[in-house]
Amino acid sequence: MTFIANALVPELAVSDWPRSRSFYCDLLGFHVVYERPEEGFTYLALGDAQLMIDQVGVGRTFEQAQAPIQFPFGRGMNLQIAVSSLEAILERLERASITLFLPLEEKWYRKGETEVGNRQFVVADPDGYLIRPFEHLGERAFRFG
Repeated sequence: MTFIANALVPELAVSDWPRSRSFYCDLLGFHVVYERPEEGFTYLALGDAQLMIDQVGVGRTFEQAQAPIQFPFGRGMNLQIAVSSLEAILERLERASITLFLPLEEKWYRKGETEVGNRQFVVADPDGYLIRPFEHLGERAFRFG
């Protein structure tokens, strides 16, 4: 199998690489594409979604004096990830006693004259990055009012 990277692959700075790796693999269902443990780095994939995690202070750290890396990381951003089913993810999160940041919902978003539907929830990773797994519900005509 040939691996092809997406045009945009976020790299998340993490405070505890083993903990973050476990969260993404064991709870969300990502798999390791490759990693460099000596640098605290892992390239992950879940379906067509790809993500990198990198331990702060071990490999290259992109930190600015006026904007130190501190919890919660990734403020103002959430990462939407298409999945075929939310059920197994929700079950693993519940077994791990992880509280959802935004509970499971069905949400429809206007796209021109149509709406696209998502069944989704938001969960914070160990560093506070907001992750929004979703199932696509299809499209329908836009409902005014």
